[in-house]
Order: sequence, then structure tokens, then C-alpha cells
Amino acid sequence: MYLIPPMQDDPPPEFVDVVAAHEDELRHEAVRLVGGNPVGHEIYQDALTDLAGHWRRLHLWGRLTHTDTPGLYLRKRLAKRTSAWREDQVYEVDVRVLRTHQPALVTVRGHATSIAFHKAAVLDGTARAGLLTLADASVAWCHAWRQSEHRRIARLVIGGLLLVGGMVQGMSWLAATGS
Repeated sequence: MYLIPPMQDDPPPEFVDVVAAHEDELRHEAVRLVGGNPVGHEIYQDALTDLAGHWRRLHLWGRLTHTDTPGLYLRKRLAKRTSAWREDQVYEVDVRVLRTHQPALVTVRGHATSIAFHKAAVLDGTARAGLLTLADASVAWCHAWRQSEHRRIARLVIGGLLLVGGMVQGMSWLAATGS
């Protein structure tokens, strides 16, 4: 019986869908923001973990407002984590602007496909999360789950200490007034 139920063990399909929708853009942006440094992949994964930790609230707010709240949150966390990484660097960070990937027509059986093929990749029921997407989502969800468990344990320990401290205070107050 929980006031707020704990996180599920596995990421919900909606979370995996959001990761799939923003994966390419954010992975490229993370590497670009750190000037091509491989640490960009870690920053991307940390941003996904942040999203997983706040998933319920962000998903609910996105459904209520009909906006891409999780996507906006991911972009903000990516910028915040990149900024923190730059501040932690002992030496000045050399950031090179990388070329952005230009979308090209997909070739199927030697023929360039129509715009309908590109739309099919983003329509509900036609897009499938790849193994890399599922792995990223699962790892982020696992890290967020561990963080939530650590916070829950910390709340229980602090609550227990406050309860014992309150009981000691109450007993000493009763002993002082009873004498």
C-alpha cells in the first residue's frame, strides 16, 4: 500500500517511444556540444536517466497539455549536464562545430522512396524501437529505479530517526513534568 507507487522494473512502452523519437537528434547534439568528445554519449545517457526519474510527472503533463514535455525536458537536461561537464574541466574545452547530418531519401531496391515512407517511420503503429534504443531506455530506467530506491531508503531512515528522536524528546518531557 503506497501513497505513490514505486517505479516499475521495466520501462513503459511510452518511455521507449519517447527515447526512440528523440534519440538521433539528442545523441548527435550531445556529441556536438562537447566538441566530439566521447563523453557526449555518457551525457546523453545521463539525460535519459533524468527523464526516467521524472517520467510520471512529465508524461502526465505532456498528455494534459498535448505538448512534447518529455522532449523539452530532455533538451534542457542535456544542456544542463553539458554545462556542468564544461565547468568540471581543468583545461579549456575545445569545441568544434560539427556538420549537421542532412537527411537524404531512403533507397529501397534501388529506387528513392516517397515522402510516405518517411512518414511511416513516425506514425503510431509503424515505428519500431531498435535494439540500441531499447538498450538506452532500459539502462536509463534501471539507473533511475536505483536512484528512486536509494531515495526511498533514505526517507525511511530519516523518518525513523525523527520518530525515535521525537519519542526520546517526548519521554524526557514526560519524565520532567512527572517529577
